[in-house]
Amino acid sequence: QVQLVESGGGLVQAGGSLRLSCAASGRTFNTYAVGWFRQAPGKEREFIAAIRWSGGSTYYADSVKGRFTISRDNAKNTIYLQMNSLKPDDTAVYSCAAKVGLATLLAGAYDYWGQGTQVTVSS
Repeated sequence: QVQLVESGGGLVQAGGSLRLSCAASGRTFNTYAVGWFRQAPGKEREFIAAIRWSGGSTYYADSVKGRFTISRDNAKNTIYLQMNSLKPDDTAVYSCAAKVGLATLLAGAYDYWGQGTQVTVSS
């Protein structure tokens, strides 16, 4: 059973940084892709970034390109989301998700989800 556990959320001022972690267990993940999504109150879930575990190809939403970086640590089975230059609009619950095969921005294509971590950016 795949398990994903996010951590690293919190309260930060605008312009600040946070690093989210997604610890994965239960599988050998070299055939998986992992995505980060976020959902703010009253809004739909939004794709943020994704990474192919094998090879490390990365993909970003335009809204975070240049500010957020997704990366992986194979030894720790962990995916990171480094978030810089945070804005109040980045406030949301951030969740990681995993699927076999290629990365995609479609949330419905992911089979496994973490519980989410709250990120709040104050102005």
